[in-house]
Amino acid sequence: MKRLLLAVAALLLGACLIPASSPAQAPPGPISPPPGSTADQSPVPSAQPSESTQRHVTEYTLPPDLYKKAHDLAQIRLAFALIVPLYGLAVLWLVLQWKSAALYRSWAERSSSRRFLQALIFAPLFILTVDILSLPIGIFENWIERKYGLSVQGWPSWTWDWTKGELVSVITGTIAIMILFAVMRKSPRRWWFYFWLVSLPLGVFLIFLQPLVIDPLFHKFEPLTQKDAPLVASLEQMVERAGENIPPERMFWMGAAEKSTELNAYVTGLGGSKRIVVWDNTISKLTTSQIVFVAGHEMGHYVLHHIPKELAIFAVGFFVLFYLGYRSLGWLLALRGAQWNIRGVDDWASLPALLLLLGMFSFVVTPISNAISRHFEHQADQYGLEVTHGLTPDSGQVAAQAFQILGEINLSDPTPTRLDIVLTYDHPSIPDRIRFSLTYAPWANGGQGEFVH
Repeated sequence: MKRLLLAVAALLLGACLIPASSPAQAPPGPISPPPGSTADQSPVPSAQPSESTQRHVTEYTLPPDLYKKAHDLAQIRLAFALIVPLYGLAVLWLVLQWKSAALYRSWAERSSSRRFLQALIFAPLFILTVDILSLPIGIFENWIERKYGLSVQGWPSWTWDWTKGELVSVITGTIAIMILFAVMRKSPRRWWFYFWLVSLPLGVFLIFLQPLVIDPLFHKFEPLTQKDAPLVASLEQMVERAGENIPPERMFWMGAAEKSTELNAYVTGLGGSKRIVVWDNTISKLTTSQIVFVAGHEMGHYVLHHIPKELAIFAVGFFVLFYLGYRSLGWLLALRGAQWNIRGVDDWASLPALLLLLGMFSFVVTPISNAISRHFEHQADQYGLEVTHGLTPDSGQVAAQAFQILGEINLSDPTPTRLDIVLTYDHPSIPDRIRFSLTYAPWANGGQGEFVH
């Protein structure tokens, strides 16, 4: 679910520093069409593990070789959590010191006196400059993913993905920058408030649009009924019990195996764009019961209204963030604006200074954001257990098995430190999720679930 909110955050912050991301936190990119599965073919179930071959899980464990890889990867991710934001701030500082934004502003103003055309020149140049300077981080992250076997995507494909991501960033970022500087010029004292008001419906629209327009740019989607009809039937039972309306024609198979070894299934979109998506890797590694639990977890985000709740929290957070940006931008420009050739707050060249301040404030509140996300993800785990209770035998063991497999393949650390969790975990740790799955059973003594009765 957090990928939806990150998309909104990208728009609210100008979509300049966050390349467009694909579903489920995998590197975006095109997928070559797999053989078969045309519209006129009969449904062909994907090969899945047998329910009877699943080992009994009592706790999250890894063999020594996987344990070392998972623990080492966790340390790298912790370092990334500290280095990547600081690197992004350093890039913005360099752009200010080199006076690049002021140069682009001068080019734009010499080309046209119309603000709209100036934005079409300034915004893409600025966004591409920041993203190209940030490219070493992206390359290194993908190299790590490949080294640890989480990515199997070749570099030409990755480069093409990055290029398409930049196209999306330039379009969304240019729109956001146009709106930002329009309200800055209209209301020098309350621009932060008006930009906040305008950005909220735009963010919701982006959530609606993402599965329809953005996601298909990076992945191949096909109707799940053409890939695994029995799985669709099981998902329908879960959806009906949840009281949601996601018909089979809005359940999709997503090709991920040509780029990633990781597993995922998710629910995305709003209203008419809402859909269930299951990765091909997930179908080949998890049983039907396990996939239904994972989808039940995702369904919990909708039934428990996590998306509007988190959007409301983000709205409050961005209200405070923009106000702090407004209050501190004038001070920063008074201190260094002349040195950076920035004429004032509504000067196009002030954008990197504003983003620098917003980035610093955002970094400080990251642990709070992660804690809120972990709380909602825990509730979704609980909902998944409740909605699948009675649909599958021993739903707690099925959930534990699913988390064990996810942990093994995604290289989740069995012994994360508190610092790891605070800075890098927006979900509960796999050990905690397995323990909860095995111990949560209110119906054992004649009770009932909190969310599903």
